[in-house]
Parts: sequence; C-alpha cells; structure tokens
Amino acid sequence: MRKADLINEISDKTGIPKVDVLVTLETMFKSVKNSLAAGENIYIRGFGSFITKKRAAKIGRNIKKNIAVEIPEHFIPAFKPAKEFMLEIKTSKNIKETAETDDDNED
Repeated sequence: MRKADLINEISDKTGIPKVDVLVTLETMFKSVKNSLAAGENIYIRGFGSFITKKRAAKIGRNIKKNIAVEIPEHFIPAFKPAKEFMLEIKTSKNIKETAETDDDNED
C-alpha cells in the first residue's frame, strides 16, 4: 500500500476530504521526524513506538579502494511495534495467503 492508497482508504472510511487527510498525514510524518531529530521518542499505545537507536563507531571498508574507513557513531530511526500490534499480525491469515501468492508470482 502506498501513501495515496492510505489517503484514499482513510477518506472513504471517515468521509473526510482527501486533501484534509493528506495534510493530516503530512503533519503527522513531519511531527515524527522533528521529534526524533530532537531526541524525543514517540509512544502510541496499542500501535508502537518511534525511537532512535545509537549505532557505535566502527571501522568499515571501502572495497573499491581497499582502505579502512572510520564510521562515526550516529543515530538511526526505528519502529518498535506494540505487543497488541505484533499479536494481530502474527495471527492474521491474510498475510499468510498474501505471502503464498507472492511466492507463486515470483516463479
């Protein structure tokens, strides 16, 4: 599902105009980015948490030039789903059927 599909679905289910749904979603995405950039985690009960994870400094390799490169410590965004969310996904039969049809289409 793409962002446009999500906007259409929310608009159809709620009756809110698509433009208003788009503005709301964009504002939510911007708020999540700004909060994580400021070092604040976001916790949404029943859904999950948007958090930042610290990656330690390490030595990487540039294979083309065959030299060692120092990668400084940095933070990356991450999503940790809530237990209820995980349980719903694990028990969903639609995902298993979708995964099987995706496997069949690859052959």
